[in-house]
Amino acid sequence: MEKSAKMRMQGKLWNMILTVALPLMLVIVVIASIGIWYAWQYNAILNNVTTASDFNQNFKDDVDLKMYYYVIDSQYSEGLPIEEVQSAEAIARKLIDMSTEKESMRAITSVLNLCHNLEEKIHQIAATEDYEARQEQLENNIYILTDLIQEYMYTYLYYEAVHLDTLQSRMISSMIALMTVILIMALILLVVLLSRSRNLSRKIVDPVDKLCRRLEDIGSGKLAVCDPIQADVAEVQLLSDGIEQMVGHLQRLIAENTEQEKQRRHAELALLQAQINPHFLYNTMDTIIWLIESGDVGKAVTMINSLSNFFRFSLSRGQSIITLAEEEQHIRSYLEIQQVRYRDLMEYEIDIPNDLKQYMLPKLTLQPLVENALYHGIKMKRRKGSIRVSGSARDGNIFLAVRDDGTGMTAEKLHALQESLTEGGREGFGLRTVHQRLQILFGKAYGLTLASTPDEGTTVTVTIPMQMNDKEAEA
Repeated sequence: MEKSAKMRMQGKLWNMILTVALPLMLVIVVIASIGIWYAWQYNAILNNVTTASDFNQNFKDDVDLKMYYYVIDSQYSEGLPIEEVQSAEAIARKLIDMSTEKESMRAITSVLNLCHNLEEKIHQIAATEDYEARQEQLENNIYILTDLIQEYMYTYLYYEAVHLDTLQSRMISSMIALMTVILIMALILLVVLLSRSRNLSRKIVDPVDKLCRRLEDIGSGKLAVCDPIQADVAEVQLLSDGIEQMVGHLQRLIAENTEQEKQRRHAELALLQAQINPHFLYNTMDTIIWLIESGDVGKAVTMINSLSNFFRFSLSRGQSIITLAEEEQHIRSYLEIQQVRYRDLMEYEIDIPNDLKQYMLPKLTLQPLVENALYHGIKMKRRKGSIRVSGSARDGNIFLAVRDDGTGMTAEKLHALQESLTEGGREGFGLRTVHQRLQILFGKAYGLTLASTPDEGTTVTVTIPMQMNDKEAEA
């Protein structure tokens, strides 16, 4: 019974929509067709007028004057005005192809024929040597033909302007008639729509209003689970049931997220406290003092600048999510400081592609790994070693590797450290903190992976998703 009622309700909705939509679509098609036809006609006539306006308004005066100078063999003569006549012919040919009105066609055809005749008369004068005969041809042929050409061109423009005005009047009348029909049809459709919507409002609108008020309560923070709204429409009932299930699920998620946020803040605080290491600061300041006393002021200034950058990037303006470029600057500052202190023991290389540097990651992700590589890998080696930080992307993820060629670890120690990342323990506090933060933020598929070989070195790989803004990463 409920299924059948639901289908009937859908049928009524579709009937109501089609009752309004089909006439409207018909009116739109008619209006569009009429508008396109008028626009085409109007644009064609306007193009004709524009083309005709290219005709030289001083055509008669220019041709007559040039021919007069030519006949009297004046020093001002520029030769025969063939170019002017041919220009008028070209305009006439173009207008013949575009014109449709009978009167306009007759006028422009006369212009073209007169231009041909004029060109022949010009060549006839050029072939005549007798001065008197030239004068007679000039007055009886040239002057008359140029006058007729100019007059017929103006006649063409007149007929096209009249046609344009007639078309515009017809278009306005048609639009007024159409608007009247549309207004009457709109009133009829409005009455039909109102009468049908009243029958549906009790079964749809009233429950939806209740759902809206319920959602407003949820938006204001009232997250207590309530009884679902009872509705005659199955879709509305399903929506109400889903909202209450969502509220219950949301309560559980809030509790879980609160606990995860506590863990993340604890991990960030612990990691930040580890960065503010008084021994690291004391040793760095002692190195700076030693450089100044030894006269190496330039290197001391560089080291102070690196120390300043190190702590500035540690704070990161209070942000917990930063770009990979900022994280790279952080570890670069740290390694610059340590290279001055351990110049005989350590070399480093950072190779992160530029196209990865705009992606986001939690701050203080790489620095603890670099510090571990130095203190537990390179220093324990008792001879010069290297640290290499590299980055790559694959399948929507970013892989950041911190490698050292230090002492490495035995299989037993590596296994214990790997277990410490997930289960907790005394070893690998810095690595475990970084790993937990990454998994809290991005999920269990991300975090740290370890690989190590005794006397060859250790590689720690960070896996994070490719996310380009802090809101996306925080989500």
